[in-house]
Amino acid sequence: MMRTGSGCIERPSPNHGPRPEGVGVELLILHYTGMPTAESALSRLCDPAAQVSAHYTVDEDGAIYAHVPEDRRAWHAGLSSWRGRADVNSRSIGIEIVNPGHEFGYRPFPAAQMAAVADLCLDIMGRHGIAPADVLGHSDIAPARKEDPGELFDWPGLAARGIGLWPHPTPADDSPLDSAESAEEVAALLGRYGYDTAESRLLLSFQRHFHPERLTGEPDPETLRRLRALLRMTGR
Repeated sequence: MMRTGSGCIERPSPNHGPRPEGVGVELLILHYTGMPTAESALSRLCDPAAQVSAHYTVDEDGAIYAHVPEDRRAWHAGLSSWRGRADVNSRSIGIEIVNPGHEFGYRPFPAAQMAAVADLCLDIMGRHGIAPADVLGHSDIAPARKEDPGELFDWPGLAARGIGLWPHPTPADDSPLDSAESAEEVAALLGRYGYDTAESRLLLSFQRHFHPERLTGEPDPETLRRLRALLRMTGR
């Protein structure tokens, strides 16, 4: 199913395949394009030699490009995992969001672009019954390899519209940061939320999404409060 409507431009990609039988869409993965221009990104997503694609791309002016029907498996996630399950491509829809990324001059995402992303996400979530907690960034599912959509992405604004989660810690989430709290214990909490504990840079990826003011990759009281809040919010 291609999205139709104002602002949607058909730009089909040949890079897709069938979803495995019996596997439905349960995740929505947000990326940045990480290329110098929108056109360079669009060309690559539609180039059979590149062997990458997404279902949609959202340009900085809010224009939406449709590449792959939603009932097909696009090739956007790569080697990735969430909540103990690999092959994220088979059970997800991928949205590329035009931004040069950390390599080519990372910058804030314009308001028109974020509004279009939000509208598109809500459409997709409604069609497939995707829960807010299952809207993720590429860095969440592939923390060792990816940084996108990054610390400048407006996750709180999306969460305010019911897209993804944003932690709001309460006193129930307070706990002294014990200097003896091991990396393994913190990783176990991240694993409970959904991160692949076999990957590196887990806490840094969590901070990019949920505590962008502190990109240290090290535990601190507020990062852990936010992680505990998310575990409480999801019952995990």
